[in-house]
Amino acid sequence: MTPQTASAKARDICLLAPIVPVLVVEDAAHAAPLATALVAGGLLALEVTLRTPAALEVIAEMAKIEGGVVGAGTLLTPDDVIAAKKAGAQFGVSPGATDLLLDACEDADLPLLPGAATATEAMRLLERGYTMLKFFPAEASGGAAALKAIGAPIPQVSFCPTGGVSPSNAADYLALKNVICAGGSWVAPSEKVQSGDWDGIAALAKDAAALSR
Repeated sequence: MTPQTASAKARDICLLAPIVPVLVVEDAAHAAPLATALVAGGLLALEVTLRTPAALEVIAEMAKIEGGVVGAGTLLTPDDVIAAKKAGAQFGVSPGATDLLLDACEDADLPLLPGAATATEAMRLLERGYTMLKFFPAEASGGAAALKAIGAPIPQVSFCPTGGVSPSNAADYLALKNVICAGGSWVAPSEKVQSGDWDGIAALAKDAAALSR
């Protein structure tokens, strides 16, 4: 898969909903009901971070849920890419970007949302053919104001800001011309996941899906 094709597919996935849930799931038993609740609420693209021992099993279970598109977050190495693709991930997300990681995703035909926090990083990825990026860590890197400033001289690139995005500032990001969606963890708070409050999560997802962009 060429970088241009990968980026176009990542863009299509980002267009599915204004918010991409960033999920840290400890128990694979929660995977199916959690994905079902989020999809029912209108959030179709789901990012499962590779931060727990259960993550790959969670991806495999979520990949079975009709209507959802499950991806693997926190991709750091080529081995991560291979494992995520084998588990059923349909896209990948990384906090940054290295040539090894980009090569691995292209070889595996896994659309990637590579991370960038500066104009130089965005330009390097654009030079390679990537036009859909993750802005991370969003708030720590200057927030919506910084992303707006980066967009002025590099209008060819669109972003999914992640990291500190919340209900209180999501609208600020989504209002930017260079933002297609945002990543957020608030739609699946751990206490609701642990208690099995799937209706509550579906309601949070519905509110997030209704955000304008």
